[in-house]
Amino acid sequence: MPAAAFGGPEPLPSQVQPTAPGAMNSLAPYREVATAGRWTQQNGKLVKVTLGEDALALRGSMVAYQGNVEFDYKGSGLRGLIEGKLTGQSVKLMTCKGSGEVFLAHDASDLHIVELGNSSICINANNLLAMDATVRTEVRRIESPGIPGGGLFHFEVSGPGSVVVMTKGSPMTLPVQGPTFADMNALVAWTTGMRVSVSTQVRISRQIYAGSSGEALALQFMGFAGHFVVVQPYEV
Repeated sequence: MPAAAFGGPEPLPSQVQPTAPGAMNSLAPYREVATAGRWTQQNGKLVKVTLGEDALALRGSMVAYQGNVEFDYKGSGLRGLIEGKLTGQSVKLMTCKGSGEVFLAHDASDLHIVELGNSSICINANNLLAMDATVRTEVRRIESPGIPGGGLFHFEVSGPGSVVVMTKGSPMTLPVQGPTFADMNALVAWTTGMRVSVSTQVRISRQIYAGSSGEALALQFMGFAGHFVVVQPYEV
């Protein structure tokens, strides 16, 4: 409230004009997060990559960018490994290069920046959003006649560098301290070096659509200390 002139009457509350907050002040909680390194988590569903070195991202995942940035859609830089068809669909990446910042998201999925260091993990093909161009990638398959298409395709990614993993809902990281089972359609990622097989004991029955068996498979993981699996509260 403005101060009254010395010796003058106090203004009535109805005479005080509030300061208009402005759109920027109203949207202040959603301002861009300051760059904190190569990859910056803007919020739970949006990440920012600061270029210099190239980055790879799922085609169509760019929601905004600033600076001198080019997008190359004529190859992923992964020697054609990712462009192949995986379980009937292509996982296509674009190369982001130049100088600037690119903001990435996909279908309001929850996003998680995973710094690999010198380690390697396996990621379900449907859960990979982006990565550093320095990340080494191999397409792997868990083979079983019980899996539609003859096997579960996934990526084995190795550092140095980081990857961005997508989930539907908050994931759970489960240490493998004995036989561990996961619904194949809820599986997001797991550590390399484990023995993975299709469980013959667990079949998850679901009513999906007419003519479908409605059954999903569970995978069994056998590992030792330090191994884990990541699942999401959603079946793809």
